[in-house]
Amino acid sequence: MSNNPEDTAPLKESARRVQEALATGGFDFQVREFPASTRTSAEAAAAIGCEVGQIAKSLVFRAKTTDRPVLVIASGANRVNEKALARLIGEPVGRADAEFVRRVTGFAIGGVPPLGHATPPVTLVDRDLLAFAEIWAAAGTPNAVFRLTPDVLTAVTGGKVADIKQG
Repeated sequence: MSNNPEDTAPLKESARRVQEALATGGFDFQVREFPASTRTSAEAAAAIGCEVGQIAKSLVFRAKTTDRPVLVIASGANRVNEKALARLIGEPVGRADAEFVRRVTGFAIGGVPPLGHATPPVTLVDRDLLAFAEIWAAAGTPNAVFRLTPDVLTAVTGGKVADIKQG
């Protein structure tokens, strides 16, 4: 099988939904599916041929008081500081389980995109992503991604840029 994502079959349903959400938003970014997994930041960077820090990983948290979804789009090189996240949104947070993630986003863990969610989340964007000219985000499946810029990421998600990394 070729490593060229353009040589693959038509997009899977979840990836197609992300492509449609991009088009509806007026963006012409192309979802690309790879034969290899892009589930983790390291796998995505290896498949794409970019730095791990350029991977915009979508992490879903659950606000403990209001039960609302909180989406953190973090650089693939960073871990999220949950205490800082709680301060930023004004309530404690916890990692969301797979059922919650699927219910509020419409996507499974490992392929959650930054847009097109079933329930609009509170969204924070890792400031470290702004250091890159281009970044890559998940596109609905464990092997689908799309390229965009940090400015477009914040615009399309309505996300607030914040310092959310551990350390």
